[in-house]
Order: sequence, then C-alpha cells, then structure tokens
Amino acid sequence: MTRCFSLTTARNQRYRSSFIKAGLRSTTTDLQDGTVMHCWVPKTLEDSKPNLLLIHGLGANAMWQWGDIVRKFIPSFNIFIPDLIFFGDSYTTRPERSDAFQAQCVMRVMEANSVRKLSLVGLSYGGFVGYSLAAQFSEAVERVVICCAGVCMEEKDLKEGVFRVSDLEEAARILVPQTPEKLKELLGFSLFKPPPLSLVPSCLLADFIDPTLILWGEHDQIFPLELGHRFKRHLGDNAHLVVIKDAGHAFKFEKPKESYRYLKTFLADLQDLQAPPSTPCPIPNHENRISSCNGAEKIQP
Repeated sequence: MTRCFSLTTARNQRYRSSFIKAGLRSTTTDLQDGTVMHCWVPKTLEDSKPNLLLIHGLGANAMWQWGDIVRKFIPSFNIFIPDLIFFGDSYTTRPERSDAFQAQCVMRVMEANSVRKLSLVGLSYGGFVGYSLAAQFSEAVERVVICCAGVCMEEKDLKEGVFRVSDLEEAARILVPQTPEKLKELLGFSLFKPPPLSLVPSCLLADFIDPTLILWGEHDQIFPLELGHRFKRHLGDNAHLVVIKDAGHAFKFEKPKESYRYLKTFLADLQDLQAPPSTPCPIPNHENRISSCNGAEKIQP
C-alpha cells in the first residue's frame, strides 16, 4: 500500500528553515551522564537582550509548538527552545522520568550556553517542568509564565470528576497517542471548537505519531480551569490568572494573537518595551512572578 504524503516531514523542514532564518541554531549537549539534550539557541548571544526559555508540552518536538510564535520574540530576547527528554532529539539512558529531572537537564543546557539569568514560558507539560525549574533554581529565574498546566492537581481530582477522563491509564493513552484514533481524541480534548476530525486522513495522523503569569483556556478539557484558580490561590498575590475566552487547552493555536499579546505584556519590561495602554492585564512590578493566561480576560483574585 502506498504511504500518503508525510505531513510531519514537510512541517519539520519548514519549521527548521524558519528557525534558522530567525537566527537560531540547532545544538546538542551531552550531559555526560547518559543524557543528551537538543536545544535551539541563538547564533549570537546578545548581552543587551534578556534570555527567554520556551518549554514545550506533549507533542512531537519543540518546533511544532513554538514555530508559529518564535519569530515575534526573536527581536527582543535571546531565545532558547529545548526538546525535553524523549521528545525530538533529546534522550537519556537514566531511569529518571520526573519533571524535576527534566528541569535539571534543561538548566544544565542553559548553563552550558553561559545563561545565568532567564525567564521562561512553560506550556502544558512544559508548565510542570518550568514550575519545577523555577522552584529549584529560583536565583536564576526572573519571570515565569505557566500555560494550562495542572500543577496543583491532586489524586482525588480524578475520583471526584474534575477531569473528563477519570482513569490514569486511559489519560496516558490519550495524552501520548499511539493510534490515529487516539490522536483524534486528543485533538478533540485540546481544542474548544475542533475541526471535523473524521475528515482528517488517518495516514497523516499515523505519520505524526511516529514571577508568575498563569494563562488558561476557558474551556480546557485536559486541565480544567478550576486548577488555574487553585494554582493562583496557591501562589497568592504575586501571580495573575488570565483566562482566554472561547479557547481550550490548545489556546495558543486557537487564539494566537491574544496569547502573544499577554506574553508580550507580561515580559515587556524585561527589554524596556511599553505595554499597550489598552491592555486589560496590568502586571505589577514583582520579581520571580509566575503567571498563567488562558483567555483574554483577567480573573480577579
């Protein structure tokens, strides 16, 4: 049977070309403990720019999740985009699988690139890693943005029906899909208004398988909005929760302009940019802030 056109190969090539044109280069760092980390780093590190670390969530690799927004940040930041372990070209022979270990490996890559201070944005699973990195290396982290990451979820949440999926094994099969059908199910959970997935050729999906700001999608079906409110209560006054209206877990794809606007506003004073005066999301000048935004409306504490 003839295999249909490889969407992932074509998209990978497009993103790789885009990253290179934007001034990034592909690097691998051998951590000398059985772990090798791939990371996109600036071709030239500019001392006048702050450093911004973008941490992806579950998916093929970092390019797929940051490829449509990275060029907007390049003029103002030294951008670093790692592939987490077991994504893209990063791997380890060590048995550790925790978000704390992922965070330690990412930080070692930053140190290998002479980065001593940074801000970060963590998306979904990347939010868990980013939160852990900020907790472990607080002296190095200036600002943190957590997007749709259920950092404060508890085991009882599954039993009490907070999530649409109440079985951990079933959740794992959806979040790390091994069949086109499971990938379609994941897309259905991730998008508030998903496209008609039954029309997507299965062969394309099979090929694919091969300080604090809190951003959250109003209709997130993977990590419900209640977890965003809980996270905000946990962090207190130094955190701000922004909810993206009419969007789900994949709000960055459904509402790209709003997502970028909130990220830029929160990170703006790191490079002396003026936030638009009409923005509905004013952020006080606190240090070590973690924010979570998933919508175009600020939720008052």
